[in-house]
Formats: sequence, C-alpha cells, structure tokens
Amino acid sequence: MAIVSPSILSADFCHLGPQCQMVLDAGAEMLHYDVMDGHFVPNISFGVPVLQSLHKGLPHAFYDAHLMISHPLQYAAAFAKAGATLINFHLECEDDIAETLAAIRAAGCKTGLTIKPGTPVQALAPWLDQLDLVLVMSVEPGFGGQKFMPSALDKLRWLKEEKQKNGYTYLIEVDGGVDAVTGPLCVEAGAEVLVAGSAVFAAADPVAAVQALKAL
Repeated sequence: MAIVSPSILSADFCHLGPQCQMVLDAGAEMLHYDVMDGHFVPNISFGVPVLQSLHKGLPHAFYDAHLMISHPLQYAAAFAKAGATLINFHLECEDDIAETLAAIRAAGCKTGLTIKPGTPVQALAPWLDQLDLVLVMSVEPGFGGQKFMPSALDKLRWLKEEKQKNGYTYLIEVDGGVDAVTGPLCVEAGAEVLVAGSAVFAAADPVAAVQALKAL
C-alpha cells in the first residue's frame, strides 16, 4: 500500500483545518505542506504561522514540509518549532546541503531532499545515506495542477535500485500530477509516498480519492 500525503496547497483555505482532518480520517498518513518564497519558485504560498496553527489544531498529524525556498537553512529551526515532522528542501537551493541537513536534524526533524525535473537523480548520491525521504518532482515546482512528467519514473527506479543495493532507509516520494492514472505507474517504478493535491481536494469525493491512492 502507498503512503498518501495530500498537498494542502490544493485545499480550500477557508476550511483548511476540517479538510486536513477529512483526509487524515480517510487514511492519509501525512500532510504535504508546500512552502514557496517567490524567489526559488515564482509563486508564494504560506509559511510558519499557518503550520503553527495547523499543528495546534491537529497535533498528531505528520507534517511533510516541502521548502521550495532559496535559503532553507535560515528557516529550518522555525519550521521545526512550528510543528514540521519532516523538512524537505531542494538540492538546487542556495544553502550548503550538509549544513542544512545538520540543522534540520538538530531541530529534531526528519530530513528530506528534493530534485526538480531538470536535475539528474544521480546528483543525490552523496546524501542518500543521510536522508529519511527523497522527493522526485514530476512537475516544475511552484504551481499545482500541472501535468505529470514521465521522466520522473526513471528517477524513481534509480532511487529504488540504490536503496535496495545499499540498504538505505529513505522513503521515495513523488510530487506533481499524481492521480489515479499516474499513481500506479509511480508505485510500480518505486514510489512509496504519493503527494496528491488536485487529485484529492478537487475530487468529487476526496475521501474515496485518498483511499484509492492508498490502495495502490
């Protein structure tokens, strides 16, 4: 069974707490929290205060914080304090990778690294033994509702092979255009965590959508 991490970027912010509770009740194991700074990506989403409020209302949820920002090192401690369970940042950021990973661990969070569609997956190799999760973007980061890029499947396969060959313990996550059609392809290629935004929150029956992805 796949782990489902609904992207709350696609939720109705007027009813954010109840919508998050809904998908958790449906069986989602994580809540994917997309942070955008308007610099690393051209959009701006939400930051520390919203996560802090969500964590206060839903303290037992697993918050999968995806920092699409230029300087994750500067904000790692703040997001950890706000309630992030795992802090996932981009290999392409402007901060030192080793220093940022160390800061995340020091703040008491699990660690993750993400790559954009144009970044070779092999660039993650030096860090794989230090990670709790690896995220492959199957769309360009910054906006929801994009079409899935099939090139992500080869990256998922490579990560699965490396994990099996070396005994690594990271979870393999995929984000972007994941739905009932592309989800099975991702799982077959090696994805263990499916991030889904529009496919869940824009569905006629979000509960059924979560359960269908979870069953993959």
